[in-house]
Amino acid sequence: MKNIRTLLFLVVQIALASFCFSQEIDLKEGSPSGQRLFETTQPLAIQLKYSNKKLKKETNDSTYLESMLWFKEGAEPWDSLKTDLRARGNFRRENCYYAPIKLKIKRVSAKGSLFEGTGDLKLVLPCLLERDNDDFVIKEYLAYKLYEIIAPYHFKTRLTAIHLLEEKGNRLQEHELTGFVIEDMDDLSDRYRGQEIVRKIHPLQYDALASVQNSFFQYMIANTDYSTKLQHNQKLLFADRKIIPIPYDFDMSGLVDANYAAVTNIQNLSKTITEVTQRIYKGYEREDALLQQVRQDYLGKKDQIFKALNDLEEQFQNASQFLKAKKFLESFFETLESDKKFEKNILNRQRTR
Repeated sequence: MKNIRTLLFLVVQIALASFCFSQEIDLKEGSPSGQRLFETTQPLAIQLKYSNKKLKKETNDSTYLESMLWFKEGAEPWDSLKTDLRARGNFRRENCYYAPIKLKIKRVSAKGSLFEGTGDLKLVLPCLLERDNDDFVIKEYLAYKLYEIIAPYHFKTRLTAIHLLEEKGNRLQEHELTGFVIEDMDDLSDRYRGQEIVRKIHPLQYDALASVQNSFFQYMIANTDYSTKLQHNQKLLFADRKIIPIPYDFDMSGLVDANYAAVTNIQNLSKTITEVTQRIYKGYEREDALLQQVRQDYLGKKDQIFKALNDLEEQFQNASQFLKAKKFLESFFETLESDKKFEKNILNRQRTR
């Protein structure tokens, strides 16, 4: 009997080890999400109908408006799903004409549709009724696509061509807008077979490579509106036995350079610069060899980065906005290509606390 129990114990242990090994492989390779929504970069045509006034005044983290989402991909006919909407973002709720939206679609309802496999979605819209408003959205979308090139852990996004029917009393006002959807953190966590960390952890406990990739990226787009220490506009993912920072919300960056953008006071760095288009490195101190490694990685991906920009050129309404973004990225690579500028602006700017 003892021998039988011992044999059964060994069989169970071998089975568990085999399972864990297979899980480890999945973690390293990443888990396919099965989300058709993000399989292409072609803009998705969608239509929404809601009261902008109600959305901003009557919704919060737990209160939504009932609505419908109409969508159309390519030559396929229009389809629709029930969705709940709420406004996102305190600043833009108060200062923008259009508030960013959170879409809540029931997974059961989405089964068999383009949205199968997706949970909640963020929908980014222009801020104001102004010239170049869509171009600011395009540039923020570009920032997400650039981070996809740089880092293996990132949010999936897709451009949208939005026909908005805004309810204003007894009449409808129609708007044609460019926006993009961002996958939910829960879906991102599932995709990497990981788990979101919601408690505060000091940035020096994060994976060193992922941290430096993130810091270089924020410097590249000249974004001060984030903090790894305070987890502002940063999510934390635990996957592959690592703590990984994942950035989002780049509309205040110098790359976007929106009319409403401002240097933030996060970690009291705003006093050292006055314009959002000025760069300042906010990364924590790491080994110089690692920073040099990431530097070379960015330089090696320079062509991919500019291809991502060039692929979006036809989406810009104003050619000058495209050229502005191109020159801005070129100035970043001028820093990386110069030992003197790299040492002055990055190596010597690392945070110690």
